[in-house]
Amino acid sequence: MSDSSDEGYTLEQAKDDIGILRRVEEETVEAIENTEEEEVLKYLIEDEQLDVRHDGERGLGEVRRAVLESDVASDELKRLVSLRGDETPDDILVPQNVKRNAKVALAAGKPVVLYGPTGTGKTTFAKQLAREMCVGYTLNTATPSWTPSDIIGGISPDYSDDSLSYRTKLGCVSEAVQRARKFDVEYGVILDEITRADISKIFGPLYTAIENPHQTIFETDEGDTIELDERVNIICTMNMSDRTVNELDNAITRRFAMIELDEYEENKRRQLFKDWINAHVSGSTDLDEAEILRLFERDYQGINHGTETTAQGAIMRFGPMHYRDVAVFLGIGCRDGGEYEHDPTAAVGQAFQTYVVPRLLNAAAFPQIERIVDHYRALNDEFEAFDLTPAAKLAERELEQERRQMGTYE
Repeated sequence: MSDSSDEGYTLEQAKDDIGILRRVEEETVEAIENTEEEEVLKYLIEDEQLDVRHDGERGLGEVRRAVLESDVASDELKRLVSLRGDETPDDILVPQNVKRNAKVALAAGKPVVLYGPTGTGKTTFAKQLAREMCVGYTLNTATPSWTPSDIIGGISPDYSDDSLSYRTKLGCVSEAVQRARKFDVEYGVILDEITRADISKIFGPLYTAIENPHQTIFETDEGDTIELDERVNIICTMNMSDRTVNELDNAITRRFAMIELDEYEENKRRQLFKDWINAHVSGSTDLDEAEILRLFERDYQGINHGTETTAQGAIMRFGPMHYRDVAVFLGIGCRDGGEYEHDPTAAVGQAFQTYVVPRLLNAAAFPQIERIVDHYRALNDEFEAFDLTPAAKLAERELEQERRQMGTYE
């Protein structure tokens, strides 16, 4: 490879050496480390995509690590390598005030909780928010077994070398602090579906760190201390289908910015439905696309706002994202050679039975189950082109089971 001049590795040298740089990872890393021109990095990463060639489509390999550690690379270039392979959609569809409030809260150093009913795109928006506000991020989905060590860190067994020992292991927030420090960047950590865990239990040490940002919350085996860093942006999502903000521990509502993600603007929701139908159903099935769109709208409106067929009004809050699964099911099931190629009418009811009704029943109380049954019976009568009987019958079976348990089965 060409020798670096006193002014560092130049763009001309990079172009002369591109053949060997494409083949040898170590030479690429050396070129990145020795250049003093961002144009060299842009050429290697944006034009030649040498990080993809050597590190793969995604992940933190040696080439991307070198870019992140470079004093020459801009935040935009660091963001490019950090998010390489991230397929999060660019188009942010949440209401404008939701986006603005979340961005202001993070800019003010406040952790954010995005809460709302299932299917409103909380996780997608959390990733979009992290992509926009940070250079990189990690996504961590809570489980019922989570403990404070999953957040801050703790001691874990090490079975290497045919013996048992114990080492410290970073939690997801501590790991984000390390990356923000190492690469000197804004870094995001998403804690997804935190209501699946015991929030009061797992967030105890984190609450302390938020109140006392200079207090050490963790120390590694190497003696490095971890304090909550202002460059770390904490974004949580919370499904509120079975609880309200008032039922939460006051500790989280006092320390986090609570941002509700609920209703989409009608035109954006309708465009979502159209996009999914066009992408997955259009041209590949014999289904009436206009009727599919009308069914999506009628189902969504009936669940969220009530219709003339549901005199009691809304059944529950239910997001639009569930209908993407229905569109994908119909596109695959009803295409040439698909399981429902010759029976597309039945496919619609099966799709709703598989993806929509179980999610409604999962969060429904007894009176809501009764109304879900009425809702799908009415839709089945209204949409003669589709057989929605499977959806209605699933709700009916759940209603019968609830009545048996309550001793009111007729």
